[in-house]
Amino acid sequence: MTRRSLLSLLAVSPLVARGQGMSRRSVMPAPRGKPSGLPFHAKFTDVAADAGLRAPVIYGGVDRKLYLTETIGCGVAFLDFDNDGWLDIFVPSGSRLEGAPAGATNRLYKNNRDGTFTDVTEKAGLRRTGWACGLAVGDFNNDGFDDLFVTFWGGCALYRNNGDGTFTDITENSGITMAPNQWGSGCTFVDYNRDGRLDLLVTHYTDFDLKLVPKMGEAATCNWKGVPVPCGPRGLPPGGVRLYRNNGDGTFADVTAASGIGKATGSYPMTVSAADFDNDGWPDIYIACDSTASFLLKNNGDGTFKEIGLEAGVALNEDGMEQSGMGVAVGDYNLDGNLDIFKTHFADDTCILYRNNGKGSFDDVTVASGLGVETRYTCWGTAMVDLDNDGQPDLFFATGSIYPELEAKVPAYPFETPRVIFRNLGGGKFEELIEEAGSGVSAAHSSRGCAFGDFDNDGDMDVVVINLNEPPSLLRNDVTGGGHWLKVKLVGTKSNRSAIGATVVVQYGGKKQAQAVLSQTSFYSVNDFRLHFGLGAEKTAALEIRWPNGGMERIENVEADQLVTVKEGAGVVKKERFSKA
Repeated sequence: MTRRSLLSLLAVSPLVARGQGMSRRSVMPAPRGKPSGLPFHAKFTDVAADAGLRAPVIYGGVDRKLYLTETIGCGVAFLDFDNDGWLDIFVPSGSRLEGAPAGATNRLYKNNRDGTFTDVTEKAGLRRTGWACGLAVGDFNNDGFDDLFVTFWGGCALYRNNGDGTFTDITENSGITMAPNQWGSGCTFVDYNRDGRLDLLVTHYTDFDLKLVPKMGEAATCNWKGVPVPCGPRGLPPGGVRLYRNNGDGTFADVTAASGIGKATGSYPMTVSAADFDNDGWPDIYIACDSTASFLLKNNGDGTFKEIGLEAGVALNEDGMEQSGMGVAVGDYNLDGNLDIFKTHFADDTCILYRNNGKGSFDDVTVASGLGVETRYTCWGTAMVDLDNDGQPDLFFATGSIYPELEAKVPAYPFETPRVIFRNLGGGKFEELIEEAGSGVSAAHSSRGCAFGDFDNDGDMDVVVINLNEPPSLLRNDVTGGGHWLKVKLVGTKSNRSAIGATVVVQYGGKKQAQAVLSQTSFYSVNDFRLHFGLGAEKTAALEIRWPNGGMERIENVEADQLVTVKEGAGVVKKERFSKA
């Protein structure tokens, strides 16, 4: 019997013999190696205030949080809602227990193409108060404009992009529902049946009723480091996963039972990412789950899924332990053409890196890769992305505690903490950087979701970060060193128009790197749909595109330092070079 088979037999319900609270461990960090001494050519500066992102993201109490719903926070999205070739930003908002204060609303910021943004929320029809959580972006009606889906504690919203700068809330007649006490969490558009229309997977974290949930410190285990803290998620009802098939007329049909998705139970689902992890041409779905085993839903290619998280090695860590799964990054850190998974976790534990063998089986390589040196922070939004254009995908994650009152009694656990970069050294090894990456990384905040994209169109990857009860951070990346890059934008024809679920493998200088077009990733967030590949010294690359409908396309000798738009079946239809600011 294999170790994974044994773990599967030993797996038990998250409510059995575990009590209340979060999954917390006391993992000692691995010893740090000698610094490489190599220069890091990416530097991040927070330009949010100058860019016009000045409104705070209201989310729960400032100095004290009584309930779990105040602590988790929300994602953020880079999207080009008006198709002008410049990334706009959608920033969700929460509320407060006593009611939404003035200024608490979701916000849409339009990119002015000069490094600044304008708040167009009212004009766009997106003003709404409530406890927003997860975001998904995708063109569900294939009209050429990306639509928006938002989950809330107590509901959800499907916004149709009208193509004129406005959105219409079509939730009521869409067939997508969520009960008032369901805490909506992760979500993603995905064409699971490859019919060319984007379907929608939606999860809820738990059933959460303030009248029934214990207050902080009321239960014996609602306590951390000797300080009373909000209770949950353990001790609360586990959440659920639902799949909605796109009917092609603006409505969706609930196929949760028929697809087998409903069998994924017993966990607290958070971030969702849909991609073809086993290279069989069908999109699978990975769900990071808090304090419980995470899910990998394998697409059987016949309209059904099978939950194989334990079998595939991505439900637990290599010791068979549950972790507080929060954010998810999908990418190809070791340049073998397969999509690996990185998942963020709670303080006193390591984040985890799963290496994909390309056939749906993964290995925990956290310690071997050098990531085990960091256990100080509670970690959230993340990406596996080349930040310095050297041809090696790096790891970035945002951090922040969920307990503002803890710091006064246990100073080793501050509420506001820095962002973290693990730069890729090659050979499967990473090195931690904080101060070396600039003030935008070293600055302390209590951050949650973050999205990655090139907002100023200068050929490198910037980051927008949610900070609780503060304005967002907009981290402008200024890259030196002369590394080349290539951006790829896909337009589906037989496949869904957004090409969500496509995988692009770029070959350059003897290397190959896979990336997927994702509707949700990071922590409840949405990245730039234009895939960004650092190429290092290489000036040309070849593209292998695996379209969502199963088709393959190869394009040779693509010049570096440009954005190429590839239309399914027609090859490169547009080339655009950016000018450095």
